[in-house]
Amino acid sequence: MSDDTHPLAADVRRVYRVNAARFDAERTRDLWERVWLDRFTARLPPGGRVLDAGCGAGDPIAGYLIAQGFRVTGLDASAPMLALARSRWPDGDWREGDMAALDLPERFDGILGWNSFFHLPPDAQHKALAAFAGHLRPRGVLLLTVGPEAGERIGRVGDDPVYHASLSPEDYRDTLARLGLTVLAFVAEDPACRGQTVLMAGKR
Repeated sequence: MSDDTHPLAADVRRVYRVNAARFDAERTRDLWERVWLDRFTARLPPGGRVLDAGCGAGDPIAGYLIAQGFRVTGLDASAPMLALARSRWPDGDWREGDMAALDLPERFDGILGWNSFFHLPPDAQHKALAAFAGHLRPRGVLLLTVGPEAGERIGRVGDDPVYHASLSPEDYRDTLARLGLTVLAFVAEDPACRGQTVLMAGKR
């Protein structure tokens, strides 16, 4: 972490560890993300392998992908969140780890970091993008929620402040291009997706 990184960037893992049960209880299950999840899965082979980076407790996104027949590996830095995912899908593939230091033996047809990737500070986002590119198969697809512009924001999980950051759209595009990915879509504050800013890229 660079010296100018916001101090709360180092606290994200603790926030989701101590707030796991509350976050899960308050997390809406109406799958408002489906518009983008369906765009993502439409580009994947049937039964393809998907990495859900920052999967949390798995409900609803990982569960939706599992129900669609995809082989999902869920990765999260919060052990209590993963325990909830395992309680729901005991036969699932749930792993504790840091997406910015991703080093798995598998390669994936799709990787998503939905409402998780943006908790990384900018330097870690660059590392994570390189790791994602290395873990994608040719023609694989990456789906992320980011910010509409470069900057840092503080949100809230439970009663705790939680860090968010984004690179600029140009930085994402240029970084991904160097890594062999092409931006397929970038929608800032999408009104069809509760104002989320969404980036989808494909590996060449």
